[in-house]
Amino acid sequence: MTNFPFPGLNLAITTPFDAEGRIDFLRLEENIERYLAAGVPGFVLSSGTGMHVYLSKEESRQLVERGAKIINGRAKVIAQTSALLTDEVVERTRHAAGCGADGVMVLPPFFEGPTDDQGIIDFYAEVAKAGLPIIGYNVPQAVGVAVTPSLLRELCAIPGFCTVKDSSGDLGKQASLIRTGLPVMNGADHLVPYALYAGCSGLIWGGANFAPRTCVALAAAASAQKWEDAREIWSALEPVMSLLWEGDYVQSVYAAAELTGYGAGSPRKPLRGLSGDRIEALRAALGDLASPEARSL
Repeated sequence: MTNFPFPGLNLAITTPFDAEGRIDFLRLEENIERYLAAGVPGFVLSSGTGMHVYLSKEESRQLVERGAKIINGRAKVIAQTSALLTDEVVERTRHAAGCGADGVMVLPPFFEGPTDDQGIIDFYAEVAKAGLPIIGYNVPQAVGVAVTPSLLRELCAIPGFCTVKDSSGDLGKQASLIRTGLPVMNGADHLVPYALYAGCSGLIWGGANFAPRTCVALAAAASAQKWEDAREIWSALEPVMSLLWEGDYVQSVYAAAELTGYGAGSPRKPLRGLSGDRIEALRAALGDLASPEARSL
């Protein structure tokens, strides 16, 4: 869809932490500048990969404010504004709008929230009053709520609801969402080229933190329908993107980013750093991918 506001790669950027576990805003600026130089056209601040659920409300607000100021119109800005209370989601969304964000990503009600379609529709309709385009977040394995094709149609009828990010990891179910003809964004790293070929409208990609140039190139090849080029690029990415999806996702992204020069420190507790064996597995899966990414810094 030509008017879709978030095409191509939107980086679910890691939140950098210092040795004391505080947000490292200097490193955030350095990393954003590197990602912009690599051609990243969109960012998701306070993303799942950026440890949104382990940030305080004030930390998330600061992250969105500082990140949007650093980007300063040079790329699209999406802020995650998910929270348990609807009023807090609305408040966070209004704050993101005031910071200049282009849209927000919002989980459906979670932790014993409504699971019926109408309850979910009512929730997003309330959030939409805050005035920013909404990206719904389909991650049923974590939230317990699944966005089906029929629910997607009803959600997209809400003024301001523009798409859903599908992180289910099920290509068949994502394809069923895409077949509605409505915009769908892929959020499963190991499905990227298949989702693009199936017709997804954009990507929200955590694994791109450690290989931004290669991931930008893949998205560009797919946009130009150069599928042979896309397949060749994916052959370098596939081993590590598949490894990420096997478990310890956030910790693995942080560790891989350290290996390729886009480090953000260690993930915040309660997550722990990876074992030496897992880091070596990541290093092996990165293979030759690490060198060109590191050389570009």
